[in-house]
Amino acid sequence: MTYLKCIIILLLWTATIPLQAQTLISGMVTDEKGEALAGANVSVKNTYDGTSTNIDGQFQFSTTQQGEAVLVVAYISFKTFEQKITLLGKPVQINVRLKEEANELNTVVITAGAFEASDEKRVVVLNSIDIATTAGGGAGDLVGALQTLPGAQTVGETEGLFVRGGAANETKTLIDGLVVQNPFYSSVPDVPQRGRFSPFLFKGTVFSTGGYSAQYGQALSSVLVLNSQDLAEKTQTNIDLMTVGVGAGHTQRWKNTSLSLNTRYTNLEPVFQLIPQNADWKRAPESVEGSLIFRQKTSKTGIFKLYSTYNQSNLAMNYQDISLENTTNALDLTNDNTYINTSWKEALNDRWFVQVGGSYSHDHDLILLNGNRIFQQERLQQGRITVQHLLGENSGLTFGGEVQRFNFDDGLNQLSRGLEENYLAGFVEADVFFTRKLAGRFGVRMEKSEVIGQQNFAPRLSLAYKTGKYSQVSAAYGQFFQTPQTNDLIQLKTARLPTDLQFEQSVHYLLNYQWMVPGKRTFRIEGYYKQYDDLIKNNQDFAQLEVNNNGYGFARGIELFWRDKQTFKNVDYWVSYSFLDTEREFQNFPTLARPGFAAHHTLSMVYKQYFSGIHSYVGFTYTFSSGRAYFNPNNPEFHGDTTPAYHNLSLTYTYITSLFDNFTILFASINNVLGVQNVFGYRYAPDGTQRQAVGQAADRGVFIGMFVSIGKR
Repeated sequence: MTYLKCIIILLLWTATIPLQAQTLISGMVTDEKGEALAGANVSVKNTYDGTSTNIDGQFQFSTTQQGEAVLVVAYISFKTFEQKITLLGKPVQINVRLKEEANELNTVVITAGAFEASDEKRVVVLNSIDIATTAGGGAGDLVGALQTLPGAQTVGETEGLFVRGGAANETKTLIDGLVVQNPFYSSVPDVPQRGRFSPFLFKGTVFSTGGYSAQYGQALSSVLVLNSQDLAEKTQTNIDLMTVGVGAGHTQRWKNTSLSLNTRYTNLEPVFQLIPQNADWKRAPESVEGSLIFRQKTSKTGIFKLYSTYNQSNLAMNYQDISLENTTNALDLTNDNTYINTSWKEALNDRWFVQVGGSYSHDHDLILLNGNRIFQQERLQQGRITVQHLLGENSGLTFGGEVQRFNFDDGLNQLSRGLEENYLAGFVEADVFFTRKLAGRFGVRMEKSEVIGQQNFAPRLSLAYKTGKYSQVSAAYGQFFQTPQTNDLIQLKTARLPTDLQFEQSVHYLLNYQWMVPGKRTFRIEGYYKQYDDLIKNNQDFAQLEVNNNGYGFARGIELFWRDKQTFKNVDYWVSYSFLDTEREFQNFPTLARPGFAAHHTLSMVYKQYFSGIHSYVGFTYTFSSGRAYFNPNNPEFHGDTTPAYHNLSLTYTYITSLFDNFTILFASINNVLGVQNVFGYRYAPDGTQRQAVGQAADRGVFIGMFVSIGKR
């Protein structure tokens, strides 16, 4: 059965489901002065049912929900409005008057280098629903959706966020301020892995493509800051039925406490039987995972959070490597991953706020490669404290520190080696509003690494000036440091050579212009320049191992972003474009050259439309990137050859219904509909006479799922 038949069957099935009794909800949204607010978001809480107000502030939409529900009205710079309503199939009319949030619309905000994706800030770009319904994002894959924003490169042969000429290890993922050591499933040759976390775990996401806050470090290029949800909204049970597995979970909500238990089993074998694979799988990826989420409100302003998850996965495959005399390698991988994150935050009074957190992660890979037993183990323990003091209506001082203890062990058969790192950091940062039109953020971060015996001092600066009611310009500067990678350090230790390495470093310069009409349109243009110094260089001649900080490089470019939710009814679309010029001399590069993960031009177009009559979202994503450089031993110019351009058209369909009076979502997506055989690089035989293309694991990808929420709405 082909993927197209599966989609046709799904669509025919959904078409036969009788529509439930509908309730028409209408009304008007105004400000405190009675003036109409156009573009306000009106929805039934925890559903996809909703709309935006028109130019007269009026709204009208239908919902199949029944019984008690909560109507939510949100508008940027105004306090969110919530009111309980009863849905019995009869029309409901309600007029809402929103209160302004400290005149936020007329206040400048810092925007250079950051895409805010929460409901708490003004620079809203992608929320959880946007991520889940973006075609090409891999059915709710957080990183896949972020790759449709400017700054992120499309790299199809491995996992990670590659940002503005930076490698994947130069981007760090944080949950509630704490570093996630292994945000992706274990890597396998030429097959990109998904991220471990669902976007629905988080109330806010900040994707900083450069010039980020002094609160965060150890990332030369970018940080992805995820802020977890607070108390669960209600008691409910979830059931997930997917082409790749099944899942279930239950959330219990008490007055000041919520507890969620979730489990999921995933097996890609049915999909691999359905969709031809380019990889030679001997055992399709299979995993089982469970999570516990506990939230306790400790006071009127305080909350304690605990998030814990465990995952066990395994797979087996054969892969050829022409650079190793075209040998066929038999790989068997088993991974165990544990992650625990705790935090507590409290308002001590009207001016002082504190947040304390700690986390533990343990990741273990057991690999059988051609009969050889290889293991790799990572453990990270960390603690962090952040204190904030408000100095005025908008100004404030934030300071704190963190400590990390990292252990790494690996081995081949009976041989093993290990590495330990103790890392300390402190930071202080001030947000100063000189006027409502001019603001600055001034910070400094200090770090100390025990493994290399070095410390650093990193200043950060951001300025923003409001040029109009909806527009502003921002600029940012920052110095960023990163400890050399574990593989380089452990090679030196194993060879008993002096570990006299320094921090790798980069300096960012950014200039940004943004025009945003809340809830309607957003336009951003940003230019940047990055200077890299002290990058790690190493050779592959183990008879004379050499690792040093002689590497350097640069990255510069310009990025555009346009989003429009107003021009066409029930349509939301955005377009992003990135131009990148970057060269480096690092790792085993013999000269300054463009790295293989960097494309000069990247374009993404995302389109979504809601059809109220059939309760459906339909969307597509098209991604283009120009060719990437690769090494050809027959070309005297290092990285002088370029791959063909990358093209990917993906589709998604979401149907919202009710199954046995329970809120239900039917979701289907097709990745790379046209089956374009994209190539990401080439490997060459030792004599240079033959080459092997590095391509996609499959020409197309299909996902179909049904998600049922059982509980009070």
